[in-house]
Amino acid sequence: MRLACCQLAPVIADPDGNLGLATRAIADAVDAGADVIVLPELVTSGYVFRSAEEVEAAALDRDAPLFSTWGAEAARGDAVVIAGFAERGEDGALYNSAVALDGDGLLAVYRKIHLWDEERRWFAEGEEAAPVIDTRHGRIGLSICYDLEFPEVARGLALAGAELIASPTNWPHEAAPPDGRPILHSLALATAYLNKVFVAVCDRCGIERGIEFEGGSVISGPDGALLGGPVAGRGAEMLLAECDLERARDKRCGKVNDAFADRRPERYRQSLVTPL
Repeated sequence: MRLACCQLAPVIADPDGNLGLATRAIADAVDAGADVIVLPELVTSGYVFRSAEEVEAAALDRDAPLFSTWGAEAARGDAVVIAGFAERGEDGALYNSAVALDGDGLLAVYRKIHLWDEERRWFAEGEEAAPVIDTRHGRIGLSICYDLEFPEVARGLALAGAELIASPTNWPHEAAPPDGRPILHSLALATAYLNKVFVAVCDRCGIERGIEFEGGSVISGPDGALLGGPVAGRGAEMLLAECDLERARDKRCGKVNDAFADRRPERYRQSLVTPL
C-alpha cells in the first residue's frame, strides 16, 4: 500500500481556497500512485478561530458537496482519503472531526474525543470510540492530533485490527528538546513500535494569526522506523511511503515473544499506594 501524507497550510476563513488546496493535494497524491491519502486536521477551515460564529460559518455537514469532489478525485486512483474538518452535527453541535472516504462515498466520520486547549471553546467532545475501517487498502484506525497522546486510543485501535493509524494533526511549534527532535516525531514512532502498526501523522504548516505550526508530518513503520518525514524546512510537501501491511499483522518480537499474545490484562491495574 502506498501511503501519502499531504502537509498543507490551510487559511482561516477561506473555505474556497482550502477546498482548492486540499483537492489539488489529493489529485497530486493520486497521480503519485497513493492508495491512502492523509490530510491535516481542520484542513477545510483553518485552526485559530476567534469566535463561535466563525466556527459555525466554517462547519460542514456530512453531505457537503466538498466530499463528493474529494471522492471523485479519489476514484481516479481507487484511493482512500482521510482528512480533518469542522463538522456540524445532526444534533446541532460542532465537532473537530475526521472523514474517511473513497470513490463510493463516506466510509466513516470520527469526532475527536480529546480536545486540546481552546478547541474546548468551539467544539463538543466526540462520544464514540475511534473507529477501525475496513478498506480496499487495509484496516485503518482514525485518531486526531491530541488523541495520539493517549496510549489507550492507539492500543484500542491496534487490538481492533488496525494495520495503519492515520492521525490528521495541527501541532503548534514548540522549542525543540535538547536532542533536537520534536516530541511528535518520537510519539508517532513509539506508538507504531508499541502497537506494531504503521502510523501516519499528517501535520499542517505555516503561521496562522500569529500561531506557528510545526509542520511535523511523519510516517512510521511497525518497528518504529521513520519511513517518511520530517519535512525539511517544515513547509508544504507530500510524503510517500510504501507499507507492507503484512508487517502490521505480525505481532512477533524477538525469537519467542509476541507483543499482543504476551499481554496480561488481568494483571494491569492502578498501583495501590501503601501508607507510610
